[in-house]
Amino acid sequence: MESTTGSSALRDAKDDSIEIRVTGYGHPDAQRLSAEVQEEYVRRYGEGDLTELHPDHFEAPDGLFLIAYLDGEPVACGGWRAKEAGPHGLRAGDAELKRMFVRPGARGRGLARTVLRRLELTAAEAGRTRFVLETGTEQPEAIALYASEGYAAIQKFGIYREHPQSVCMGKEFGAATV
Repeated sequence: MESTTGSSALRDAKDDSIEIRVTGYGHPDAQRLSAEVQEEYVRRYGEGDLTELHPDHFEAPDGLFLIAYLDGEPVACGGWRAKEAGPHGLRAGDAELKRMFVRPGARGRGLARTVLRRLELTAAEAGRTRFVLETGTEQPEAIALYASEGYAAIQKFGIYREHPQSVCMGKEFGAATV
């Protein structure tokens, strides 16, 4: 099994020059990609995501943030952070998927699916039992990706739970994930 803490070549992306690195959310490349995610939200929704995120939310064992690099350039990212039982359907063992993003010029290579699967694996290895996420109606490609990977609608949670464009999805981790 590949290490989840270092860097490793990606075998399921469509390009042999892709490398995935666990960087943390405070890494300069992570901050740059996160700023691009926010620009994407502004284009699609008229404002950025107001969800509070801090680098320590993505530190092991309660989280992880990784970046996919193409020929040494950061092109995709994503992370997860532990969530515990609480209002609006959150359960003990949940991990929230955050900041999934692929730069426009790198789309169509399978990077989002590769990043998602790596994040699922690391969350399951850390003892998380379900991924939960929030996306929106203006991101149909994200909704299609998650649905194709076995995600289904769940009770809305988070600061956008009352927003009509909010879409919340979840996926239980089974034995096949680890």
